[in-house]
Amino acid sequence: MSVDRYRAMEVFNRVVELGSFTAAATALHMPKARVTTLVQELEAHLGVRLLNRTTRRLNLTDDGTLYHQRAQAMVQDMGELESTLRRAVATPAGRLRVDVPAAVGRHVISPALPQFFKRYPDMVLELGSSDRPVDLVAEGVDCVIRGGLLHDETLVARPLGRLRVVTCAAPAYLAQYGTPITLEDLEQHRFVNFHSAKTGKIFPFEFSKGDEARQIHRPHWVTCNDADSYIGAVVAGLGLAQSPLTQRTCALLKSGALVRVLPDWQPEDLPMVVMYPRNRHLTAKVRAFADWVAEVFKAEFEAGAAWYP
Repeated sequence: MSVDRYRAMEVFNRVVELGSFTAAATALHMPKARVTTLVQELEAHLGVRLLNRTTRRLNLTDDGTLYHQRAQAMVQDMGELESTLRRAVATPAGRLRVDVPAAVGRHVISPALPQFFKRYPDMVLELGSSDRPVDLVAEGVDCVIRGGLLHDETLVARPLGRLRVVTCAAPAYLAQYGTPITLEDLEQHRFVNFHSAKTGKIFPFEFSKGDEARQIHRPHWVTCNDADSYIGAVVAGLGLAQSPLTQRTCALLKSGALVRVLPDWQPEDLPMVVMYPRNRHLTAKVRAFADWVAEVFKAEFEAGAAWYP
C-alpha cells in the first residue's frame, strides 16, 4: 500500500491536537473522507491501531501515544528545516569556497567584493586564485571560474559571457620590429606565448576574417601560464600577444602602453564560465555568487566590445 507518510503524519497530528476528524479536515482544508483515509492508511502501513474511535471522542492507543510523541517532534523539525532553507534562499549565508584565475581574482573579483558583501553580509568567501586545474570534490571547492572551452562531464558549466580578444604589442617592440600588416608579416615577429598549466601545451595564435580561420605558431622569448605575467611580458616589449579585453587590458590600450595590431583579423572570443560539480545540488550560495559574478563580468564584456567596430 502506498502511503504519503509525511503528509499522513501531519494529518494524524492535527486529528490528535483537535480531537476530531471533522475539525482536522476544516483546519487542513481537506475533505473529511481524505483525512480519515490517510489515518487509516497510516495505521495499515504501521500495522498497529493508533486511535480508538467512538461516536463521541477519539483516544490514543499506547502505540498511538508513542507515535504521536515522535511524529510531533519530526514534523516540528521538518518545519524548522524548511524555514531555515527558505531563509537561506532569501538571504544566502555561510562559507563559500571559490577558485578563480589569478588575474581574474586580482583585477576583477577582489575590487568588486565590497558590493558582494553589501548584498550578502552573512556569507564568508574563501577565494583561491590559481590557473591550475582544481578537483572540486576532492578539494572541497564549491565552484570555479575558468576561461575557454572546457570538457569535464563531472561539472556543470554556466556561461558568464564571452570576452573579446585583441592582438597587441608594446610601442617599443613595434618601433624595433615594425608593425605587422598581414599575417605573412608575422614570419618576422616573435610571440609572447601562453601555455597550459596542466599539460604545458603552448596555445597557438588564432585569427579569423569572414569564413577564413588561421592558427599560427611563432617562436618566443618567454611563455607564461599566468595572465598577469603574460601581460607584463608584452608591456615589457618581448613580443606580440593575444589578450582578452578586460578593463585592465583596455586601460593599457587607452594609455598607449599597448597598441592593437592586425585589426582586420580578429582572434576567437574567450568564453568565461562558472562551474560546479554535477552531482551537487545548486545551493543558494553558489547561485547567488554565480548571479553576482555574471553582473561583474558584464562590465568586462562591455569594455572589450568598445574596442571593436
